[in-house]
Parts: sequence; structure tokens; C-alpha cells
Amino acid sequence: MTKKRILVFQHLAIEHPGVFLAFFKEDGIEHQVVDFSVGDEIPVLENFDALWVMGGPMDVWQQDVYPWLIAEKAAIRHAVKQLGMPFMGICLGHQLLSDAMGGEVGPGESEVGISEIHKTDAGKQNIFLTGVDETCRCLQWHGAEVKQAPAGFEVLMYSDKCKVQAMAYGDKVFSMQYHQEIIASTVNDWSTIPEYKDSLEATLGVGAVVKLNQDVMQHMDEFNNTARILYNNWKSAVFTD
Repeated sequence: MTKKRILVFQHLAIEHPGVFLAFFKEDGIEHQVVDFSVGDEIPVLENFDALWVMGGPMDVWQQDVYPWLIAEKAAIRHAVKQLGMPFMGICLGHQLLSDAMGGEVGPGESEVGISEIHKTDAGKQNIFLTGVDETCRCLQWHGAEVKQAPAGFEVLMYSDKCKVQAMAYGDKVFSMQYHQEIIASTVNDWSTIPEYKDSLEATLGVGAVVKLNQDVMQHMDEFNNTARILYNNWKSAVFTD
């Protein structure tokens, strides 16, 4: 594989690609971060081989509060629709992809904590999920959701509370509502974000950070192993040279 460059859209410094950064390093993949929370500008997309969009506490419809969402969604649409760039979206990145491509995103039933997700019939056949268990555990931390996937997208995974947990567009674009990127510091880092702490305690009770961190650490090897499979599938599908 020739050397690749990935552009990463972040909305907070502490909500980054996590364990995937180690995989990038192993493969000699360079990455450049655009952090919208500090006013970073979007560079020329054509200078990169793929776009990753991470999570964040804002919602896709909060353009009045976060005006950079307008440019971000336009960039996502241009990358996927016009340039055909490989794409990975996680949580907010999954929702932004849907919104940018004409899907429907709105408030949903809050999912916070470890939960199970399941493959759809399409997911059982999709290259991005080859080797991923048909039912697997993951970390959830969201209140909004994709209500309707954009035209042309396949829904690959679902949960009891959210019908679009993962989706794909062709063989270069994949996104997920759940968090596969987590590392040992994730829960403690994210619990410092007021919106995340509030949703965590509203769902799991006051003082839930310690218990959630213990639960996540208990399953960390499982989460990271699934992340490795997902990453290898994505890399093999989108980087063919």
C-alpha cells in the first residue's frame, strides 16, 4: 500500500480516533486534524486520501450555535458525492454524513453505556463487517440518531433503541453511531464534557462514571479487537493500491 494521508474532522480535542491512531501509525498512515472547536480551517480535500469525522456533544441541527457545521457538512458532501473519497464517521460523524447526504437526523432515545448491536441482513453480507460478530457489545453515548438513512445507503447494524447503528454507501463509505475507537482514558475524558456527564447520569445515575469505566475496561480487549477487524476491513476496501 502506498503511503496514505487521512484528514480527521474533530469537534473536541479529547474526542479523537483513539485506538485507530495506533493502527494508522502501524501502517505508516499520516493524519491531519481539523479541530472545529479551536477554529481550524478545512484544507483542500483533494490533498488527502480519506476523511474521518469524529463525535462531539453538538447536534447536526445546531448551526446557529456552531456555524462551522455548515462548512463541515458541505465538505462531507463534496468529499463523498463529488470526490468519491473513502470515509469513516463515528457518532456525530455518522449523523453528519446522513444529514449532509439527505438523510434524516433527530432526537432519539438516549443510549449511554455498554449495549448490544446486531447485524441486519445487509450487514451480514457487507465487506466492512466481515468477521465482526452478528451481535456484539459496544459503547454508546448519544441522544440524537439517524432516523432515516440517505438514499442509496445500506443500514448494516441496529440496536433495540436505534435502527441505524451503522450504514455504508458503496464500498468506500462507512459510519457508525456507536463508539469503536475507545481506549483506557475515554470514559474519564468524556465525562469532563458537561453534556456527556449529564446524559450519563440521567441514564445510569449519579456517580455512574466510575461504574461505566469499570465496565468498559472489563471489555476493552473485546472492543479493541473488533476495532482492529473493522479497521482492516475498511482499509482493504478503500485502499486498493
